[in-house]
Amino acid sequence: MIKIVFFLKRSTDLTREEFRKLYESRHARLGEKHVPNAARYVRRYLEPVPELFTGTMFEPEHDVITELWFDDRAAYEQAMANLARPEVVAEIVADEETIFDRSKHRLFMVEECDSPVGAER
Repeated sequence: MIKIVFFLKRSTDLTREEFRKLYESRHARLGEKHVPNAARYVRRYLEPVPELFTGTMFEPEHDVITELWFDDRAAYEQAMANLARPEVVAEIVADEETIFDRSKHRLFMVEECDSPVGAER
């Protein structure tokens, strides 16, 4: 399994609620359209909470963690090749410019290590 994780920040013009609505109703549809071979496509929206020991509230550096999961390297490479097509880039970037602060995009490949906890012990 290969997982690509995107850390994304909303445009300063949007509230969290507006951003989530636009992402789910429009931008996520582009992911579904242009990465149909993903095993999973997950959006994890970040909601600030007070810092545990001080109670201080911080604006998160990112508003959503998006994950694209692929069964293997071949599926990942196929998806990346599709996403690199000029017409796909143009469509995605045009939408991103309306909802994201694109200067804050961060992208990582993730290797997971699980520890047994709770009932798994």
